[in-house]
Amino acid sequence: MKKTGKTAALALTMSMAVTAMPFGVSAEETDKTVVRINMESEPDNLDPWLSAASDTEAVFHNVFEGLVLFDETGALIPGLAESWDISDDGLTYTFHLRDDVTFHNGKAFSAEDVVYTYESLSGLGGEEALSSKFKNLTSVEAVDDYTVKMTLAEADAAFLQYTRVAVLPKGYEDQSSAPVGTGPFVFEKYVPGQMVVLEKNEDYYDESRMPKIDEAQIYIMGDDSAVLTALQSGQLDAGIVYADSADYLTGDFTVNSSPQNMVQLFALNNSATPFDDLRVRQAFEYAVNKDQIIDGVFAGYATELYSNFSPVMSYFYNDELEDVYTYDVDKAKELMAEAGYEDGFDITITVPSNYQKHIDTAQVIAQQLKQINVNATIEPVEWGQWLEQVYTNADYQTTVVGLTGKLDPNDILGRYVSDYAKNFMKYNNPDYDKLIEEAKTASDEERVELFKECQKMLTDDAAAVWICDPNAIAVTRSDLKGYTFYPVSFIDLSKLYYEE
Repeated sequence: MKKTGKTAALALTMSMAVTAMPFGVSAEETDKTVVRINMESEPDNLDPWLSAASDTEAVFHNVFEGLVLFDETGALIPGLAESWDISDDGLTYTFHLRDDVTFHNGKAFSAEDVVYTYESLSGLGGEEALSSKFKNLTSVEAVDDYTVKMTLAEADAAFLQYTRVAVLPKGYEDQSSAPVGTGPFVFEKYVPGQMVVLEKNEDYYDESRMPKIDEAQIYIMGDDSAVLTALQSGQLDAGIVYADSADYLTGDFTVNSSPQNMVQLFALNNSATPFDDLRVRQAFEYAVNKDQIIDGVFAGYATELYSNFSPVMSYFYNDELEDVYTYDVDKAKELMAEAGYEDGFDITITVPSNYQKHIDTAQVIAQQLKQINVNATIEPVEWGQWLEQVYTNADYQTTVVGLTGKLDPNDILGRYVSDYAKNFMKYNNPDYDKLIEEAKTASDEERVELFKECQKMLTDDAAAVWICDPNAIAVTRSDLKGYTFYPVSFIDLSKLYYEE
């Protein structure tokens, strides 16, 4: 197994020129303590209920909050709910809410906002459900102004983790243009193709998480050389970069790196010919040289994967899958011949154009597949088109993309359940569905074994070619402290501060 190295973050295209500000400007000179950092892709939607992009989530976690939050280890901690009770049968959750929270638009937070949120997400309010995660919710009611009771149709061990979802104010309808949450930062503006600006929430309820900076300017730029230049010239105070770029930034910079609980995969549409044939999918498993991708694309700074699970989630990780498939071109050719494709075929790899590392990976894979007579054409598409065409409609043959990490294994492995709306791999195995269902009501020990079996089943069925978990790396000015990594996408601006 390839060991985790320093880093390699997944990148996107540069879409603007950063407005210059002198490096090292003090708070006194600008009247504000400002941090300028980049995000790697355009926000797909400012409304957290409608957004699916991890980069958008990473930034807007600072604006929105759920009933529960999470810490650096991924453990759930109180958020808008100070505490909660779970009934013995696991069907009723009672949340005790904070009474000192105000939304960014001045509305006082109360139980009515929680009821509005969960009725909207589940469809209990009469509208179409916004999230399949809450289809198990049968009722949500305000016991009083600061107590909410939720009832499930069936016990679900993952439900508490789902309550990280953003609570939005009842009656506010402009989230997609002027988002309003309760978090430590307030949305100031979004200039498409350029930047997002967030301001310190002076009325934030949690003094321990009160921001130490006044403003965050998040520039939309993912081209690695552009980010590197912006850091060197003082146009950025912090940046998400590739591992090889970090080597150029010494002295005045600090390199912060960590595994990021992401799964980069070469996804195969299991419902489309020829990938509806297990032998073809297995042939691709043997034909793809993951070490070559990790060394060539990620400079060695990533962890090889064998299923849709990163070893960062060590408690649930199945460590016995390493040798199920090894790089073996002869075995791949044998399987192709058995499937009737000795002479190969043509495929298209549809890749989001704003993720250069995915494009680079696709190019390496295309070269490797030539060894089994597969001619791969790489089709870069805009991020929005990829989300609609591939992620939503599964209108594709193959793709290279990264799936962001989640805090609960059900959220990771549930992507492959046959009736999951965003199962764009179109994996369909009733036995797998049954295991996921059993895990919902299983004990902690039983869940571990069930999820490990799920990982094995995905690997045996070659549902996709899982490549690696790239490390994340953030370079900061040497006087900028507090950059913190989480097992899910989150640029925690509240922890950043300048050392005097």
